[in-house]
This record gives sequence, C-alpha cells and structure tokens, in this order.
Amino acid sequence: MKNMDEFKQNKFSLNSSHSIKKLLQQKWLIVIFALMLTGLGAAITGVFFKTGITILDNWRLNLLATIPPWLLLPLIGACGGLISSHLIARLSPAAGGSGVSHIMAFLRHRSVPMGLRVGLVKLVAGIVAIGSGFPLGPEGPAVQMGGSVAWKMAQLLKAPIAFRRVIVAAGGGAGLAAIFSAPIGGFIYTIEELLNSARPVVLLLVVVTTFWADTWADILQAIGLDPSAGGFDSSLGFQVQREYSPLINFFPIDLGYLIALGIIIGCLGELYSRYVLTMQNKGRAWFGNKIRLKMMICGALLGEIYAFLPNEFHQITELKKLIANGSIDVSMASTIFIVLFITTGLATASGAPGGLFYPMLILGGSMGCVCGHWIEILTGHVPSTFIFAGMGAFVSACSRTPITAMFLAFALTKNLLMLKPLLIACLTSFIVARLFNEHSIYERQIELDLSQ
Repeated sequence: MKNMDEFKQNKFSLNSSHSIKKLLQQKWLIVIFALMLTGLGAAITGVFFKTGITILDNWRLNLLATIPPWLLLPLIGACGGLISSHLIARLSPAAGGSGVSHIMAFLRHRSVPMGLRVGLVKLVAGIVAIGSGFPLGPEGPAVQMGGSVAWKMAQLLKAPIAFRRVIVAAGGGAGLAAIFSAPIGGFIYTIEELLNSARPVVLLLVVVTTFWADTWADILQAIGLDPSAGGFDSSLGFQVQREYSPLINFFPIDLGYLIALGIIIGCLGELYSRYVLTMQNKGRAWFGNKIRLKMMICGALLGEIYAFLPNEFHQITELKKLIANGSIDVSMASTIFIVLFITTGLATASGAPGGLFYPMLILGGSMGCVCGHWIEILTGHVPSTFIFAGMGAFVSACSRTPITAMFLAFALTKNLLMLKPLLIACLTSFIVARLFNEHSIYERQIELDLSQ
C-alpha cells in the first residue's frame, strides 16, 4: 500500500512538472511578469506591515510618557484586540492566526479561503493587533499575504492547479524573504516546508519570486517607503544589509558546546510547541468562535502583564536588539525567555493575526545567552556564537526546518563564519525535537483545525 501511494505521488509530481513546463512554453512572458508582480506584492505588503506596526508602536510608547502603563497598556491591548478581531470576524475569518498553517493547508489540498481579501484583512488586522501590544511577529502574516497575492496572479493567469500551488508557495516564501531581507531563507523555506519538492522547474520559479521580492523591498526602501531598511544607498547602490555585526570567534571546542545547546533548545522548542498548541485548544474550548471576546480579554491581560515589566518589554523589536547585541545579563535574558514563552502562548490562543518566527528567534537568543553565561562560569570559555545559534536552533526545533532556520538567523549578521555554528545547533535541535514528535508546530496546528 505504501509503495502504491509513493507511486501515485511520484506520478502526480511528474504530471505537475509537465503541466508547469507546458505553461512556461506557451506563456513564458506572462509567467515572468506574474512572478515579478508576486514578488512586488509580497514586498509591498511586507513593507506596509512593518511600517504600520512601527507607527503604532511609537504612538503607544509616546503615550506612556503621560499615562501610567497599568492604565494605558491594558486599555490599548483590549481596544486593539477588539478592532482587529472585528475586522477578522466581519470581513475574513481566514485572516486570523499566524497564516503559515493556512498556506500549508492550501498546499496540502485543503479547502481554505484564498485571495486578496484575505491578504488585505490580514494586513490591517495584523498591524492593529501587533501594534497594540500582542507579542507576535510579522513573518506569519507576510507568508499568508504573499501567498494571497500569488493566488490572485495565478487566477488571472488561468494557470493549472499545479502552477497555482507552486506560485502560492513561492509567494509565501517571498513574503518571508521581504520581511527578513533573506531571499535564500525564503527560497529554502518554500522548498523545505511548503512544497517539499526540489524539481528543477519548481526551483526556478521559487528562486525568481523570492529574489524579486527581496529586490523590490530594497527598491521600496530606496524611494523612502521603508526608512528602517538599509539594503540600498543612493550613492553606492545595493548593499549587503547587516542588521547586527557581532564579534565572532569559532573554536573546535565550540562544536561540543553547540551540540549541547542544540539538545537543550530542542527539548525547550518541543515544550514550547506543545504549550502553544495546548493554549490554542483551551482558547477554542473556552470561547468557541467568539474571537472578539477572546482577543479583547487577551489584549487586556497581555497589557496588564507588560505594564509591570521594564520599559524594554513594551516593544518586542527592542527585546531582539538587546539580545542580539549581547547587552543584557543572564537574569534579564531569563526573564525575557519566561515572559515571552508565556505571553506568546496567550496571544496565539486568542487567534490574533501574528507570526511565531519572530518570538522564536528571541526565545532562542535569550536561551543561548543564558547557556553561554553558564558555560563561561563552569569552564572559563566564552562562546561568541551562542546567541545567534540559539535563535536558529529554536526556530528549527519548532518548525522542523533546520536549513531555513539556519539561513534566517544567518540573515541577521550576513557573516559566513556563523554558518557552521548555526548548522550544528539547528540540526541538533531538529533531531532532538523530532524524537518527541516528527511534525512541526504548523502541521499540528492544521490537524488541530481539522479536529475542530
């Protein structure tokens, strides 16, 4: 029976490749144009998403100068949750959640809503939710928004089903590439997680789309739409965009330490995945389809929690900077890990439109900081790669995509010396996490949705 299923799958893959090649032969110019527009759409939605979140974040932080946090943060959290959930409930229920599992479900031939309406609601609702204090990231919505734009391009092209699947997956990868300025990471994620295919024609379509998205994002930054980016200079042209430039020293003894780090984070990553899934299940059991009530209560609760924490916790991007720059001590790193571990589960349980990759990077970086501190105390050796290796390892453990995780963490430094430590930590955490459960957090979210 298993051999028969594999034979059918291989036959389907061959037929899919044949139909895509036929489409390229007949409409190659239109296909190229569609891929360019998909990359542009993913870049625009990604830039607008990051800019919108930054504007709301700054507005909220400015209000904190005059209004006490214990009053302001719960109020903004509740109002933001109510507005975001109202948009989702009234206009597009499919726009709730991270968005990654939505695209994965579509690619696995599930019946899920697609289209520009879903992407636009995701854009606005996600900005409102994350900007009002929900500790989630922009990458999940970016994947769904990029996939929605790609689906519309395929519909206009009247493309066969096989091509629609490929371009939707490529659009999702393009969204990830635009958010993280990581075209290789977006390309690998599409192949490794979304499509599970490495046929030459598929690789060609995906790599073109993801690199176009990254290029468009740099061009949008050059004309002033994304001033926070730095991939283009008017006098020097395109530049290598390094978000962080840590001093890296990699010694043979670090190999053993990185394997130990991967084991620890592999266990913690699986624990985190189970916690998030449990919270999602509890949220549905307690509130059912009352997403407005869920997000309003969750927003108020999150605001109350963060109101009694230091100012650095009031903006999730600030936490990532503190960890990546290594400018915190072990107690602060431990606090960040515990707080973000708990609060991201609450935010996910509410159905808020936001991603988990960004929190995973922070969780992994903070645990890398803690483990590096203890290694220094016990051995006297100071591992300089642990923070970024921890970031990649945590994403790898939760998403079961070690190569994608490696390149996403690498994109933060663009330092080739980081690749070996990242590969060791990511592969180790991936293997350890799979010993508990072979499925990623997103695959289990799909099964959870089906069971409901």
